[in-house]
Amino acid sequence: MDRPRFVIEASEAESMAKESGLSVLQLLPSLVKPAQNLARPPISKYHVGAVGLGSDGRIFLGVNLEFPGLPLHHSVHAEQFLVTNLAVHGEPSLRYIAVSATPCGHCRQFLQELRNAADIQILITSSENESEESTKFKPLSSILPNPFGPYDLLDEETPLLLEAHDNGLSILNKAIDSNCGNLCNGAALVAHIAGGGGGYERIVAGVLVEKEGAVVRQEDTARLLLKMVSPKCEFKVFLCHSASNGCKGTFILM
Repeated sequence: MDRPRFVIEASEAESMAKESGLSVLQLLPSLVKPAQNLARPPISKYHVGAVGLGSDGRIFLGVNLEFPGLPLHHSVHAEQFLVTNLAVHGEPSLRYIAVSATPCGHCRQFLQELRNAADIQILITSSENESEESTKFKPLSSILPNPFGPYDLLDEETPLLLEAHDNGLSILNKAIDSNCGNLCNGAALVAHIAGGGGGYERIVAGVLVEKEGAVVRQEDTARLLLKMVSPKCEFKVFLCHSASNGCKGTFILM
């Protein structure tokens, strides 16, 4: 059986659109329901799908994940999955997003953390009003007025989500990959699923690289998450020194 796919290459997206008599942009809403079928919400039973178009023409899928036995804040929302999927596959920009349900407040803010968030266009496919207006993409600002985001706190040179940055971590005088990003906890599971890793039970090892004395720590919550989703998974933590006070750590599953 073929594994679920969470990335559609640009050439294939163009072929799919042509066969359907649509543009690539018009194809996005038609992929939302198939994306919903890939969701894993054993607690709420509420399947959410999100489909995004990157700057290079690739299409990315996102779904919600829930983990029985863990607090609901450990859940991964479809929009979070989508953005992490872009990051895992090296896509630096999200241009359009079609989602099966109106994003919650947390996800609206999560999208606001992207560079040029005001330019992101969103379409909510579950709208009860099937007028022509309801089928048009609208700017993210239409569902998040008066936003507060990175530009209120950071300068324009500070890397944001989807942008490469140097964690500045080193262990035993050896540099850690500077572009591995912050794949913490649920995000590492997204990378596992989006990469075709299959069920959680297939995860055999997890490594967390974390700054020694970090104000925000990931070890305890990462250990709890892995214990619930894959009890036999071996988990190791490496404490590192960093010249950057903002680095939280990197969590990788194998």
